[in-house]
Amino acid sequence: MKKVYISYKVKRRGRVFKQIKKSKQKQPMTGTIKTLTDRGFGFIACEGEEKDIFFHLKNLQGVTFEELRVGDAVTFEIVDGDKGRSATEVKRV
Repeated sequence: MKKVYISYKVKRRGRVFKQIKKSKQKQPMTGTIKTLTDRGFGFIACEGEEKDIFFHLKNLQGVTFEELRVGDAVTFEIVDGDKGRSATEVKRV
């Protein structure tokens, strides 16, 4: 498991400082590939989540996008981004 670092900006005495805070180690989640597109992204169905989780081919580890198939079991971590939640460190089980 990897430690996750959160960065944020703090304003003190009129100056902005960037601080990095360690958060707890996250457990990898499991799910199955629900949808794959020809443009290099897809969606993962995960138990306990209302919506499917987006992933991009740049977040794959140990497998290429062409090797993935709908229904494959995967492990991943979820991050909150500007456009919503997405999966990182996606690995086929």
